[in-house]
Order: sequence, then structure tokens, then C-alpha cells
Amino acid sequence: MADNKFVYIFGNNETEGKNSMKDLLGGKGANLAEMSNLGIPVPVGFTITTEVCTLYLKNGQYPPGFEEHIDNAIKQLESTTKKNFGDLKNPLLLSVRSGARVSMPGMMDTVLNLGLNDDSVVGLAAKTGNERFAYDSYRRFLTMFANVVLDIDHEKFESTLSAMKKDKNVKQDNDLEVEDLKELVEKFKTIIKDEAGKEFPQNAREQLQMAIDAVFGSWNNQRAKTYRKLNGIPGEWGTAVNVQSMVYGNMGETSGTGVAFTRDPATGEKRFFGEYLINAQGEDVVAGIRTPQPIKALKNTMPKVYDQLVDIYMKLEDHFKDMQDIEFTIEKGKLFMLQTRTGKRTAAAAIKIATEMVEEGLIDKHTALLRVEPEQIDRLLHPNIDPTSAYEVMATGLPASPGAAVGEVVFTAEHAEEMAKNGEKTILVRAETSPEDIGGMNASEGILTVRGGMTSHAAVVARGMGKPCVAGCGEITIDIKEKVFNVGDYTVKEGDIISIDGSTGNVILGKVDLILPGVTDELETILTWADEVRTLKVRTNADTPHDAEVARDFGAEGIGLCRTEHMFFGEDRIPAVREMIMAEDIESRKLALKKLLPMQREDFIGIFKAMEGFPVTIRLLDPPLHEFLPNHEEVMEKLWELESSDASQEEMDRVKKIGERIEYLKEINPMLGHRGCRLGITYPEIYEMQAQAIIEAACELSKDGMKIVPEIMIPLVSHVKELEFVKKHITSIFESVMEEMGIKLDYMVGTMIELPRAVLTADQIAKEAEFFSFGTNDLTQTTFGFSRDDAGKFLPFYLESGILEDDPFAVLDQDGVGQLVKIGIEKGRATRPDIKIGICGEHGGEPKSVKFGHNVGLDYVSCSPFRVPIARLAAAHAVLENKQ
Repeated sequence: MADNKFVYIFGNNETEGKNSMKDLLGGKGANLAEMSNLGIPVPVGFTITTEVCTLYLKNGQYPPGFEEHIDNAIKQLESTTKKNFGDLKNPLLLSVRSGARVSMPGMMDTVLNLGLNDDSVVGLAAKTGNERFAYDSYRRFLTMFANVVLDIDHEKFESTLSAMKKDKNVKQDNDLEVEDLKELVEKFKTIIKDEAGKEFPQNAREQLQMAIDAVFGSWNNQRAKTYRKLNGIPGEWGTAVNVQSMVYGNMGETSGTGVAFTRDPATGEKRFFGEYLINAQGEDVVAGIRTPQPIKALKNTMPKVYDQLVDIYMKLEDHFKDMQDIEFTIEKGKLFMLQTRTGKRTAAAAIKIATEMVEEGLIDKHTALLRVEPEQIDRLLHPNIDPTSAYEVMATGLPASPGAAVGEVVFTAEHAEEMAKNGEKTILVRAETSPEDIGGMNASEGILTVRGGMTSHAAVVARGMGKPCVAGCGEITIDIKEKVFNVGDYTVKEGDIISIDGSTGNVILGKVDLILPGVTDELETILTWADEVRTLKVRTNADTPHDAEVARDFGAEGIGLCRTEHMFFGEDRIPAVREMIMAEDIESRKLALKKLLPMQREDFIGIFKAMEGFPVTIRLLDPPLHEFLPNHEEVMEKLWELESSDASQEEMDRVKKIGERIEYLKEINPMLGHRGCRLGITYPEIYEMQAQAIIEAACELSKDGMKIVPEIMIPLVSHVKELEFVKKHITSIFESVMEEMGIKLDYMVGTMIELPRAVLTADQIAKEAEFFSFGTNDLTQTTFGFSRDDAGKFLPFYLESGILEDDPFAVLDQDGVGQLVKIGIEKGRATRPDIKIGICGEHGGEPKSVKFGHNVGLDYVSCSPFRVPIARLAAAHAVLENKQ
């Protein structure tokens, strides 16, 4: 514990912290201190450090002297505010809020109006001359304290409040009379006694200690743990607690509260964006209980406050040099800032803001690159509704988070999570989301809420996740009991398919066609800056000319993996492939392969054209041959049908022969069986046909003046002599075809490193291989001993229980598989210093894996076409982060 200092004061020219102390004070506390240092009006308070949280959660108790520090801090607040904590006539009321190092909106807990009790509420009413305000504050405090500190279901208080409003025939909370609020207070205290088994605590100091305990404890609530897991936030960081003197937005028509952004968080447009409510407290805006007004309307309601707010937001953005998310309260015409933090934004907004801030001179290009996370590009390329589609709009809400989604309606987060496990797509439909819904929001394709504005929980979290969201769709009524929602003449049941458009707010009956957007000018600018920085090349995995063209448009610098087996599955090809497999001698096999040769040649012509001037790495046939044959059970069923019909003996013999061949090729573990280079060794004519198709295509285009760069990759090599055997056959074909066609081309022959033995003997293999391409999918399988096809049965349990931090098939296992990659690189380059080395597994487009590739000295990564932009930016991040 640094100097045994547990508490840092802020506000009223006595601030002890600053923005650079986020690790100790949390993001909220550090920024409150920084605003105080800038002379911005902030309610005075103090921050309890993250170190206290860590010790409390670890040991179950606070460090010695902690309570004395809190008491001294309270005395300082009392001196500044001229109010007394626990006093019955002039009470100092407090807010108690969490504040982690990074923003975790809504994930942890807050208590407002702390310090009220049965006596001080009377004193507050007399002091302010506003009895309604005092009891409104008390009933809010009882609700929050009961939920956060005593773990009593919030709905018990909401349903009591709703019943009161219905009984009094009013719609809004602030339409209730003072006597109604007094009655609510008594009912709420009864609920607390019934549920907690004890009276609501009347002692203010006891309330404060219980609230601090609860906020620290909320670091480990389920929603916070889920959020940390989704966003890679370490559990050992802990949270700070911020204790502030209360300011009140619920003191009448000259008071209010609001949330705003210094730029539009959905589009990135440079405009003041936000919402506010008159006569309300902060949770009213965030929870979407009442429909807020746009921030611009404040200019007409309170022009001086609005002008002051504009000055402050511009000052904050200029100081922090990033888009800010701010919270404020107006108390009787006086403005107070409750929070500023880096605002969460959509991928499109992140890119627009980053590029425009460079133009404005606020930040440089390198800072702009680091402001855009590679994963955000993936979100940017998410689907939108095809503009040529015809569809039926049932309702329209607020366009809270852009993009479009299609899925089955579900009404609970748990249901969305269950369906996601089965690969089913859902739209989560809620009256309003709460932090408990975080798992289901992540599992769903999109979110639709009845209540809430553009700064509601649903909107903010959805934007952060990159998911489409339509909020505040008040036309909809949900019947949870019947599991339906109604809008106009439509009734939509759970399980029905709907579509939502988070860019327009439309809610659409049924399924619509979705299209992927192209690269915007701003994204192209970011990627161009990334290309200026990165040293790692980015190729694509592509098996068709179309995929190759898409990848070129996304900036791919060649093909790192062309899987030739994908070319064999076409309806016009599979008969010839099966004829080749069924052949009982080499001559019959060659006749079948002769039919495939022109088809393969045309495939390679199209791919080479699309990638003209760039290298194309072609993997020769890899999977086991049985994958090209029908299912054995289906063949047997066909045979039984023929035997019970008038089919000829010749037809029955043909089907029987297929069944016998399938049975002969059957393997116990085919992924470690007769596949890869083992096929090329036992049936060299297969690889010879492929080699001929490749070099003939390359020579034909070269005659037309095109620059073609073929690289032949031999799969599943474990011994240098396997590579030597296959390479001899390929180079013989290449040389004879080039001589025959009168063309001389540069080409390379290399191998795919996907077995541990290949890694450990990479120095020997490099004598024959001119390049290595790590097939990290199979290398992960063979290193872990996990079958990709079967791991789904147990991997989720490994991830949930923390045995593995990430799915190793999605994120490269750097401690195990990554170490083998490093060994392979070192051994390969020891033999052949100029050997070209890359990764072509799915990890080639995953940001953490790309950064690893840069750090271990790969020449390139290869990934699917739509992940090329992600890899380009991740490779630039690797350079910049290393410099930092």
C-alpha cells in the first residue's frame, strides 16, 4: 500500500489526484480529480483506492487505519459543504459509486442519497423547503440500498411503485404527491424488513460502510465477471470507490440530469450529442424509465447552463484529446459535472473520430491507429439490410447502434445464451436491459428494447459490442407470461423470426436479406496509415477467383493458402474425383485425373489473374480421400433398395463396389491418417496432375505478359524425406512443362508446418523447403491432442472454469503452440537464413495472434478475405505497441 494512503480528496481546490493515477484511483476517480484540477465544477468527494479493494476482497477485511481515513475524509467534506453527515437538520448526503481502471458501464453498483433516515428526511425537507424532493430522494435511496447492499430484487420495489401509480392514475414517478411518496417509503421499509429479516439501518455511518463493502463486492458479481471476460479485463485490478456529496437533479423544474457525448457515438459526427431529464436523478436517464429530451433542447430551457456545458465539453475534449462521455446534474440552475470518461463508440464512429482528430491537429496518425481496435473493423464489416429488399416494418424505435440483424425472438438473456450454444441466432427483446443481461446481449445477434434512449444501458453496451440495437420502441408491449410481444395488429411469439435495423430504428417482421458493407473512405485512410507502419505482410486464404478479388479489394498482398480440395467438390467434378478414387490401378487413376486436369487449370488461371503480381501459395490435395465419397450408410441403404427392386446385377455390383471401397478407405483417426503428403507419396500421379495444372496456367498467363508467382505447398510433412520425394516429382513436372511451353518462371516449393516433429526437425526440412507456412489449425490439434471436430464437447467447460483463457482454435496458444512456432522459425532460418515464413491457419486474422506473428519474426500472416483489414491494423498495432 503506497504510503498507507487509502483515500484521495478531490474538489474545492484541495484535489490530491490526477488523470495519470487511473491504476490507483480508477478511471472515474482519476477523471474527477482531473476535472477538479481544470477548475470544472465537481461535487466534492473522495476516492478509496483500488488497492484497498484488492486487499478487502483477498483478506475479507480492510487494512489497519482504514476507518480513520474515511472519518477524516468525511470531516473534510463536512467542512467544505457546511453540512454534517448523519445530522438531522442539515444532513450531508452522499453518492457511493464504483470506478474501475477502464470503463465498465453498468456492470458494478451505485448508491445515491446515502445518509437519509426517518429523521433526516424531515430535516432535509425543512432545510430545502421542498418536502416532495426529500421523500422522493428517500424512496430512491431505499430502493438502491436494498438492491445493491441487501441484495433484494429491484423488481419488488418497481412493482410497488407501478401499483401506486396505477392506483393514483398517474403515468410518471414525478406525478406522485408527497403523501404518496411517504406511503411508498413505509412500504419500501416493510419490504426490506421482510426480505432482509432486519430493519433498514438508520445510522448514516453504518449505511456508508455497508455501501462501500457492497460496491467493492460488486467487482465480483456475475455481470462484472462476464464483462471482464468479454473485454479482457484482469480480475486482479479491482475497483475504486468514489464517495461524493450529493447534488440533486430532482429539486423541481430548475433542476435536472443528463448524459452526453462530445461527438455522436454512433456515427462519429462532430456534434454535441446527448439527452437530459428535468426534475430527475441520474439513474432515470440511464435506465430509460422516462423518455429524455435531446441535449439541444436544454438551450431553450436553461440557456446559461447549456452554454456553460458546451464550454466544459469542448474543454474536456481538447484536454483529453478524445471523445468524452459526460454525466451532469443541474441543481436549482447550477451545473455540476459528475463524470467524464473516454466515450464508447461504434466501429464507424471510432474510425471517423480518429481520422478527423488527426485533421484537426488534436492527435497524430500513430495515436489515431491505436484508437481503433482491430476487432472494431470486424464489427464495421457486419451486415446491413440489402437496399433492394422488400420488407414489412412493424414498428420504429431509436437507431441506438448501427447494423442489421436477423434472429428468433427471445425474451430473456438466459434463453439467448442457451440458443447461442446450439448455434441459433436470436434477437433479445426486453422492456429495458439491465447489467444482468450482459451475457444474453453478447450471445444475441441484436437487441430490441421498449424503453430507453440513445444513452440507455442497451444502447451503450450494444455499441461497445458492435451489435445492432433498436431502443425506446414504445409501440411494443411485451407479455412475458404468454411469451409474446404486440405492436399494432402484429403479435410476435417467442421463436418467431424478426429483423432489426439499428441504423434506422426499424423493427421488421420476418427475415430480410443482409449485405456486407464496403470499405469507407475513413477506414481506407486508417488502413493506409497502418500500411505505412506495419512490417508484416498480410495475405489471404482464398480458393476461388471471387474470394481472391474480394481479398485484393481489402488489401491482401497475395494468397497464403489456396486449398485445392475445395475445387474438387463441384457437381461437374465430383464424378471424376470419385472415379479416380475407385480406380484399382494407376492407369485407370490417370484416366480419371486427365478429366480433372483442364478443370484445375481453369481454376488456377482465374486465381492467378485475380492475384496478378502477388505470390499465390497453393496447397496440394490434403484431406483423406473418403471425404469425397458418399456416406457409407447411404450407400448400403441404396444397395438394399436395389436388391428389393428390379435393378440389374451390373448396377448392384457398381454400388456394392463403392461401399467396399468406402469401407477399405475408412480410418479410425482420418485426420492423422492417409492424407496430406502421404497421398502424394502413395499416389504421386495426383500431385503430378495438380502440378501440371498449376504450371500450365502460370505459363499461359505469363505468355500474355502477366507476372505470376506460384508457390507450391506440400501439406502434413513430418520428415524431410517426404518433402524430398514429393518435391522431386513436382519440380520434374514444372521443368518439363516450362521447357515444352518455352516459358521460364520463378517458383517456390515449400511445406506446411503442422506437426510437432516437423517443428523439431525444421532445420533438416529447410534444406528442401524454400518457405514454411505454419498450419496453426492442425498444429494446435496435434500439440494439444484436441480434435477440432470433437473439442466443442468439452472446450466450453475449459473456458468457463478458467482452465484455458481462450479457445486455442480461435486465439493462438502462445505458451505452447506459439513456442513451437518460434522453434520452427529459429531452426528453419539456421539452415536457410532467407527462408520465407508465414501463418495460414485461422489465427492469421486474430489480432493477438497477428501481434505474436510480428514479434517472432514472421514474414506474413494469411487469413480469410474479410479479416484482411483486421490483420493489417493489428500488424501496425504490434509495431506501435512495441515502440511504447
